[in-house]
Amino acid sequence: MSEGKEPIFRYGETEIQYLKQRDPKLGAIIDQIGPIERTVDDDLFSAIVHHIVGQQISTKAQQTIWRRMREDLGEINAETILAAGTERLQGFGMTFKKVEYIEDCARKAASGELDLKQLPQCSDKEIIDQLVSLKGIGVWTAEMILLFCLQRPDVFSYGDLAILRGLRMVYHHRKIDRKLFEKYRRRFSPYGSVASLYLWAVAGGAVEGMKDYAPKQLNSQRTKSKTPRAQARK
Repeated sequence: MSEGKEPIFRYGETEIQYLKQRDPKLGAIIDQIGPIERTVDDDLFSAIVHHIVGQQISTKAQQTIWRRMREDLGEINAETILAAGTERLQGFGMTFKKVEYIEDCARKAASGELDLKQLPQCSDKEIIDQLVSLKGIGVWTAEMILLFCLQRPDVFSYGDLAILRGLRMVYHHRKIDRKLFEKYRRRFSPYGSVASLYLWAVAGGAVEGMKDYAPKQLNSQRTKSKTPRAQARK
């Protein structure tokens, strides 16, 4: 990685060949899209705050708030968050509730109640359990932190609407229930994270002509989720 370039999620031929052997349909998608470069945030505290900031707002709004925070505070860590104070943090464009969540996380990190140095040594389940104990962090957010910060290789989230959409599009399902989802999770394991990258790309329109097979009513009611964006390198 060249100096100044953002880190990207690491995967290679081992993961690709495994997925292609396990699932020819996904293999064909992988060949069509090519390598995906997805940036990651390798600072755990910053990643947690970034995800809290982005909850229930557009990607553009999240980017705007995050830029303001970086420009004003410099490094995003427990010390700079606590030094800023509630009013200043709200001034970046966040709700009082989000500021409360971020300050709670900062206090726990500063006191050692949340041991950010030890956390990466824990199992995926242990990390999720600790993260969801924080205010404002649910299972989906914890799973995204696992993937896009800690770069865990086997993250495949049932709570992610775009992954469900990608599965419907690739495999022509009208609905993905938990039982069906688990079948795919087992098939893609231990490289569910790479499968997630490609299903996100499919859901975002990376493969021309693919459609969502969900019933029209489900499609019309589907929430416009702000899913992790993947960029294909041709």
